[in-house]
Amino acid sequence: MLIRLKKERTHKEDRRLALWLATSAGLLNAIALGAFGFFPSHMTGNTSQLSSEVSSTDLSDIIFFGSIILSFVAGAILARLIVLWGIIHNIRLVFCQILFVEGILLTGVSLYEMYFHALTSNREIIIFLCSLMGIHNSTSTQLSGGRVRSTHITGTLTDAGISLASVLVAMLRRDYSKDTAAQKSQLKTHLTTLFSFITGGIAGLLLFRWIGFNAMLALGLMLAIVAIFSIISISVRVRRVRASLCK
Repeated sequence: MLIRLKKERTHKEDRRLALWLATSAGLLNAIALGAFGFFPSHMTGNTSQLSSEVSSTDLSDIIFFGSIILSFVAGAILARLIVLWGIIHNIRLVFCQILFVEGILLTGVSLYEMYFHALTSNREIIIFLCSLMGIHNSTSTQLSGGRVRSTHITGTLTDAGISLASVLVAMLRRDYSKDTAAQKSQLKTHLTTLFSFITGGIAGLLLFRWIGFNAMLALGLMLAIVAIFSIISISVRVRRVRASLCK
């Protein structure tokens, strides 16, 4: 799921990726809403809000919303640079490593909020969470070749609509080609992403109301554990392959 074992990824692998990363994105998005009243992944709305603040000439809010957008883009750029570095050096675990660091950083933010929470630092925390969302979305997008965008629900809805239209037309024309099968698989992947994000969002709000920032802490630890499990599993597999070749 987190490792490119071959050039072509299956839709099954992408759906597993969507289940984990889109669900975790929905969780963090909803937890941030409950904690700060803000969606760290909603860049369309944040950009619109920036335009509104520019018209009202509120300099502090202009800087804040501008920083949010820049931090999301910076996170996406950072993830891309790390992936390129991993490709150049043939590091197959690079996506796992990114997810592990993201989980550790989110865990650190959670612990800070649990023990040192202050309203004066809310904006800085939101900006940091937006950068993590940028990393998160960039990682899933690169790993899946653009088929899974864990936070970009507007784009996913658009892609799902395109796939659904293609499938409906193929059904009306009774087209049973490989292209139609591919569109059906792609539609299932998009629907999995949407369902995962929505489910994560509902669970995130409920968990935050129930256990507060412990929900964010659990999410950070979960991401780190998933990454560690993937690292261990692929390392064991590679060792077995090498051992069999040496015999």
